[in-house]
Amino acid sequence: MLGAIRKQPKAVFVIIALSALVACGDTVVEQAAIGGVGGLGASAILDGNLAAGAVVGAAGNVAFCQTFPDRCN
Repeated sequence: MLGAIRKQPKAVFVIIALSALVACGDTVVEQAAIGGVGGLGASAILDGNLAAGAVVGAAGNVAFCQTFPDRCN
């Protein structure tokens, strides 16, 4: 992660800022889709593995939304 921050600091801060705006979705499928798109976008910006980014994003968003439903918009 530190290497990514050094290479593309603006992209990392944009991703962090946009992640605060992401809504959870009403169903698990919507939550996975929203997280997957976010992870895919982050991987594309950071020149990473797109499939892995989508999977990690989907899993992370579903886990967050299921654990903290009161924090989702």
